[in-house]
Amino acid sequence: IPSFPLGISSEVLGVDLGIKTLATTSGGDYFPNPKVLKNKLEKLRRLSQSLSRKKKGSNNRAKAKKKLAKLHYQISCIRKDTIHQLTSALVKTKPKAIVVEDLAVKNMIKNRKLSRSLVDSSFGEIRRQLEYKCDWSEIEFVLVDRFFPSSKRCSGCGNVKKELKLNTRVYRCGDCGNSLCRDLNAA
Repeated sequence: IPSFPLGISSEVLGVDLGIKTLATTSGGDYFPNPKVLKNKLEKLRRLSQSLSRKKKGSNNRAKAKKKLAKLHYQISCIRKDTIHQLTSALVKTKPKAIVVEDLAVKNMIKNRKLSRSLVDSSFGEIRRQLEYKCDWSEIEFVLVDRFFPSSKRCSGCGNVKKELKLNTRVYRCGDCGNSLCRDLNAA
C-alpha cells in the first residue's frame, strides 16, 4: 500500500463501498451486494397494490397489511444481517486501521437512476457499524475526505488521472502500467 498522507500505520485495510459489490478491500476481498430490495421489489409492489384495493377497516385489509409488514421486515433483516457479517469480517482481520471514504450519500441519492440502489446498500449503516466495532476492537477508524481521488489515484505509483468515467471498470495507469479493477484500486 502506498504511503498516502493519512498519518496511519503500515497495516491498513482500505475499504471501497459500492453498489455492484457492497465492499472491496485493499486485500482483494469482495463482499457481494445482496440487492434485497431489487429482488423483492415486484412482490413488494404486488402486496402494496393488494393492500390499497382492500376496504378500510376490513379483516382482509388487516391480513394484507400484515403480509406487507412481514415482507418489509424480511428485507430489513436480510440487509442488517449482510451488513453485520461484512463489518464483523473486516474487524476480525485485526488491522491496525480501517480506512473508509466519507461518502456524500445525501448528494448521491439525488441521482434518480442510482437512488434506490444506494439506499438499498446502506452505506451510512456500514460506516456506523464499522466505527463502533473498530472502537470495541481498539482499531483505528479513518475517514478519508470525500474529495480525495481514491478511484483516480494509482495504487502503485500515486499518479492521479484527470478524468475517470463511471463505466470504466478497469483502472490502467499510464505511468507505471498498473492495471487493476477500479474498486480494488480505490480500496
